[in-house]
Amino acid sequence: MWANTRRSRGIHLAMHGLLCVLVLFLVAGSGATGQTSARQRPPLREVDGGALYYSKFSPSLPTTADYFPIGVWMESVVDATDLQKDLDLGLNTYIAPGTDANLDIINASGMHYLTNWNAPGQSGTVLGDEVDMWGGPGDAPWSGNGAAEGKICVPEAAKCGYTIQREIALDAGPDSLKYANYGKGVTFWELETEAARFVNDFQDVVSADNYWFTDPGICGFSEGGVMAGGVRDLTGQECRKAANYGWTVEKLRSLIVPQHSKPVWALIEVGHPSDNAQAPTISTAEIRAAVWFSIIHGARGIVYFNHSFSGPCVSQHVLRDCGEELRTGVRELNGQLAELAPVLNAPFVDQAQAPEAPVDLAVKILSGDLYVLAASTENESAEVRMSVACARDGTAEVVGENRTVRVSRGFIRDTFADSNAVHIYKVSGNSCGL
Repeated sequence: MWANTRRSRGIHLAMHGLLCVLVLFLVAGSGATGQTSARQRPPLREVDGGALYYSKFSPSLPTTADYFPIGVWMESVVDATDLQKDLDLGLNTYIAPGTDANLDIINASGMHYLTNWNAPGQSGTVLGDEVDMWGGPGDAPWSGNGAAEGKICVPEAAKCGYTIQREIALDAGPDSLKYANYGKGVTFWELETEAARFVNDFQDVVSADNYWFTDPGICGFSEGGVMAGGVRDLTGQECRKAANYGWTVEKLRSLIVPQHSKPVWALIEVGHPSDNAQAPTISTAEIRAAVWFSIIHGARGIVYFNHSFSGPCVSQHVLRDCGEELRTGVRELNGQLAELAPVLNAPFVDQAQAPEAPVDLAVKILSGDLYVLAASTENESAEVRMSVACARDGTAEVVGENRTVRVSRGFIRDTFADSNAVHIYKVSGNSCGL
């Protein structure tokens, strides 16, 4: 899943402000009030693609409010023991399982699976992975070979990534839900017009794998350095941050035409996916923060990259093999995602956001209640005062933390320990008549 560092091709992209947030001011000491009259109702926005997006396809995934994709990449499921370990973690979707997968036991469990071959009972088709890097942005003929299988394009020096995805999509049939994951070509190296063709033309759900916590090369000027104009490397504090997983989601969403018309999923590592033993290994706190930053920035599904090629636990089944601490952390995270699935599938409440703020936010509304998803971008502990329009005075439940915080004149004040800190607030009712 790794590629050599390349020179920037002129992509100068800065992290832009969230579209999915209901914040009037988010800076400590602001004197603004969060109260908003019913005549000043902020706009609501459906999740990308709309709540019923998956119903457009057959085969496809569920459109029920209680289904939020929690997937695992290229996992092998050969017997009931494998399956039970994954069910215990709260996974609900397999992405590109091996051809040795026992589809009968997967079907009987209620788990969903998207395959890269035509399989009975599948919920969709997986197109070529990271074709933007090994095929390149072009329409040349394809030899039929995959990455590291010999000559790919005809002639060999040509680029044929568009051809690869188009031909695989044709084999899948016109109605099947199609998913593809891309890499550093789309997010860093290619011209925006080239990347946009990959994102828009071939699949119905898209993701990109930028492993900000573990990739030994991603901080370089031609990769993550595009956030600094592509003229310097990112510092460790700038680069090794959960907030950057949100940047990746936003990058993909910015390429989609029409805007908001297609779901973006987030692909997040859970081990040591580099073959460089000196590269970092992601922690459970970092996994949780990466997931929530992705969701705050609009991700409609999570896929775990489940393979470690070096580091303390070399395995193709990281979530099964690499310790109970990891399993416990991911189990708790997935349980929270499942519990909040109706919230995650509910509309965003959009409004203004302060340009300088120590947290990223999104606000959802479900049955009249507001849910404020907040994740810190600060490396150090910080107390933050958040002014949330439409929030009723009283208290807000901090979901999953067995505590409440006060809501006064629309303000919520709370402490965030570091750049992996995430808090979710439930504000019962709203003052805007939403």
